Parts: sequence; structure tokens; C-alpha cells
Amino acid sequence: MKIALVSPYDFYWPGGVTAHISHLASNFRLLGHDVKILAPANDQNESEQDLNLIRLGRPVPIPSGASIARVSLSFWLIPRLKNILNEQMFDVIHVHEPLAPLIPISTLMFSKTLTIGTFHAFHGSNWRYMGSNFLLKKPFSKLDGLIAVSEPAKNQVEKFFPGKYRIIANGIDKQRFSKAKPLEKFNDNKINILFVGRLEKRKGLKYLLQAFADLRWIFPNKLRLIVVGPGTIDSLCHQILSERNMREDVVFAGSVTEKDLPKYYKSSHIYCSPSIGKESFGIVLLEAMAARLPIVASNIEGYSNVVTHGQEGLLFSIKDIKSLRDSLILLIRNPLLRESLSKRGNLMVERYEWSVISREILDFYEEKSIEKAKLNG
Repeated sequence: MKIALVSPYDFYWPGGVTAHISHLASNFRLLGHDVKILAPANDQNESEQDLNLIRLGRPVPIPSGASIARVSLSFWLIPRLKNILNEQMFDVIHVHEPLAPLIPISTLMFSKTLTIGTFHAFHGSNWRYMGSNFLLKKPFSKLDGLIAVSEPAKNQVEKFFPGKYRIIANGIDKQRFSKAKPLEKFNDNKINILFVGRLEKRKGLKYLLQAFADLRWIFPNKLRLIVVGPGTIDSLCHQILSERNMREDVVFAGSVTEKDLPKYYKSSHIYCSPSIGKESFGIVLLEAMAARLPIVASNIEGYSNVVTHGQEGLLFSIKDIKSLRDSLILLIRNPLLRESLSKRGNLMVERYEWSVISREILDFYEEKSIEKAKLNG
């Protein structure tokens, strides 16, 4: 089967949607399918180019849901995109974030084959669809099958674009995280608390820094906070670090490679995700479970659908520094609880293996293909 996976986002910029597409493409190819990825991408060295990527313009950063989306807005690409779809003759066109500009919407308008859409985002507000509902109805009608990665993502889009959505979650390569080797530089007597995410306000790093500042006084010279992710911290985070004299105990690793990321998880003892909202799923929680880490996470909808409080981790009240601090204290003082939570998480994450998710999506293609054939017959 010849499959197109279409993304609105910069293929070379770290993000949940691009990671989802990359893993899906790899697993489809392992099953013998011909897969092409259609996405905007920044220039890379020739040796780094993905031969299965059809590059559609250079992305530009635009604000989106308290984050920055790197998408292509070039209308000059539209004729080229139409020619590509006609020439490639895909059996399935799978569009991720199908109502995002400009590549996904254009793909829907030109598609003449089985067309599937996956909705990833959960923004916590409805402005994105509210103002453009009328304009997006026509491209939405071209979708033969609807997927959402979580209940929050489904609930948000379904208000404006009702339909029969199938929940198919994000996946995880469990072995990549479970088999990784820890980094020697973090192999000492300290307990390492890990944060992974873009350094944006919605990820809630400032709350973790404030909690960690208190923990250092309770557990002097026993803790380290490792922060992994692209971007720069804001002025408030700088202020917390300076005023509380924490710079020696907080390691900012910056953006790390896909190869090195699992090593940071395996070098840690507790994973903490203090996001304040707008998370549709929380792939980082699956990564932590795969690496056998107990989780401390904010009790937001996208996370509570993945982690059950007291089972795979502890959920704390959003923006509540005391609740966050107390959850971390409980795990720091109780290694047996850490082990219990990590064991449950490691077992639970198996249902999210990419091999399982990929076959579930392929079955969905087959189901929708049969339905489309009956309608046209």
C-alpha cells in the first residue's frame, strides 16, 4: 500500500506530531508499505535529508495555543502539492492536524483517494475553530475517517465538526527507552528529577523550579534537576534560579538528539511534568514509563487520561507549588513507592507500543476503505 503522511509542521523541529508521524512511517515500512511524508522543513545538510520526505516549503513560526507552530504559509506551494498528489497516486492520504494551514487543508481539497485525518491538539479554548468553522466545513467533508489521539482532542474538535471519531493514542518505542544506558556524569549519589519539554510557559517549568528550590533545603546536596528541551527560559525562571542560588543543582541540557534522549530518562529517578494545560495526551509520560520512572504530573485532562493517581504516578493540583513539592517529597523519601509506581507504568505502557498502534491505524484504513467502496458502489 502506498501511504502519504501529511504534516503542517516543520519536520526537523522537535514536536509530538512530527515524532508521531516519523514513528508511524517507520513501522509502516517495516510492515512492507511504501510511505512518503509531506511536510515543510528547514534546510538540512544533504546527508541529513530523509529520502522519504517530500519537502513542502520553509516553515515560519506563528503563535498557536500558547506555543509556537512552525508551518508553511506559502500559497506558491499549492500547485506543486496538487501535482505531487496526482503523480504519486497514493492509496491512502493520512493528514495530521487536517484543519491546520496551509498544507493539510490544501491536501484535503486535492485528495482523490481514501483520506484519513488525525486530530492531535487540545488548546483548552475553542477560538481556533469558532471563527473559521464555516470556511473549514468543505475540507473537513473530504475526510473519510476521523481519528483523535485522546478524549480531550476529540471533545474539542467534535463541538464544531461532529462525526464518528476513533480514539487511537500516540505510540511509544518502549525498547528504545527501557534498554538505554544512563549517562555517567549523572551517576552519583544524588536523586535526579527530570523535566522534558519545550521551554514554554505552558509547560510550567517555573512551578517546578519554585518547588525544587524548597526541596534543596529539605534534602541538601542530595537532589539534581535535569531540564531537557529546546528554547530559552523566561525572565521569571532566571529570577528564581538567581535568587535561590540554584544554578549548580539545575542542569539545562537544551535540545538533545533522539538517540540521546532515552539516556536522560535512564539517568533519572523521578519524572516531573508540571504543564498548566493544553496537552492533548502527554507522550513524555509514556517515555518516562518506558524508562521505568515514577511520574509526578499536573492533574490536567491530557495527563489524567494516561496516568492514574497512585497507580503509575502522582497527580498534583495545577499551578499548586505545595502540592507539587509534597508529591516529590513523598517519592524522594519512599524508594519502595517509586519502584511500585514505575513497575505499574512499565507494564501499562505496552498497550501504547508503536507496533500495536500502527496495526490499529492500518486496520482503520482497511475499515474505512471498505466503507468508501460500498458508498461508491
